[in-house]
Amino acid sequence: MEDIYQRGPLLLLSGRSNRPLALEIGVQLGESPLGVTIRDFADGEIFVRIDANARGRDVFIIQPTVAPAETIMELLLMIDAARRASAARITAVLPYFGYARQDRKDQPRVAIGAKLVANLIVAAGADRVLGMDFHQHQIQGFFDIPVDHLYAAPVLTQYFERLDLEEPVEVAPDVGSAKMARGFAKRLGASFAIIDKRRPAANVAQILNVVGDVEGKTCLLTDDMIDTGGTLAQAVHALIERGAKEVYACATHPLLSADAAARLGDSPVKEVVVTNTIHVPEERRFQQLKILSVAGLLSRAVRYIHSNESVSQLFEMRDQDA
Repeated sequence: MEDIYQRGPLLLLSGRSNRPLALEIGVQLGESPLGVTIRDFADGEIFVRIDANARGRDVFIIQPTVAPAETIMELLLMIDAARRASAARITAVLPYFGYARQDRKDQPRVAIGAKLVANLIVAAGADRVLGMDFHQHQIQGFFDIPVDHLYAAPVLTQYFERLDLEEPVEVAPDVGSAKMARGFAKRLGASFAIIDKRRPAANVAQILNVVGDVEGKTCLLTDDMIDTGGTLAQAVHALIERGAKEVYACATHPLLSADAAARLGDSPVKEVVVTNTIHVPEERRFQQLKILSVAGLLSRAVRYIHSNESVSQLFEMRDQDA
């Protein structure tokens, strides 16, 4: 069996999904993540070559698997290239894990996409996964390899602590995000409310009621991701209609699909605070958008994993929602 304490030096690599985040992590670790050649053939096939010597090294591959699916294929090819180059250990660093919403059979004859993608990552040769704010916690069990699951909550709550919101109310936009929102409420010393929402179809939400006192107070809506922004925009309007003084929103993953930027930019939300787990191009940005970096959190996790130190100190707020 390999002696993990004899593992070679760290090798940091990045796919093309979020190079700005990878470069930030590289600066904090003193390593360049650009030692890999990735290009597309004319027919769309992806070519991957690791330019540095990977033999016996501890390889960390940074690649959020945001749509399109080519980001997943690119990750798999990098893992396979590292394995065939005799890397001692390969860790897939997934700031955002795509297909996480397909985590169960909620209707007949549907695929469980989250489990399938987890199987592909393991089959490609990854030895470990470092992720952040999976859509559901049980996704950690979909991988048959060790998973370190980080939370962006410390980064987000520190920002709102500095704002010193007046009479804050933490608002969960639906039942699924209630546990996460309760953790934020405890950290910020805020009261708690929840929105009763129905979803008749994918990316379609209907808000029926707000449970909790929000009148005259500053509301903070918290979720793990913002996709089309429809739910969030409706929630902001519902809170304002019920007398909220100001409404802030925050989420870890800014998908900002379709018309999300225009929809949220036109809403009365005071600020939408997200992290850079997903790169947000200029055309998807809007005036109220504030992007915080998780590079420090991820770089510390990479450093601890490489040196065989405990990563549990970075799991802040994991149990605060209990």
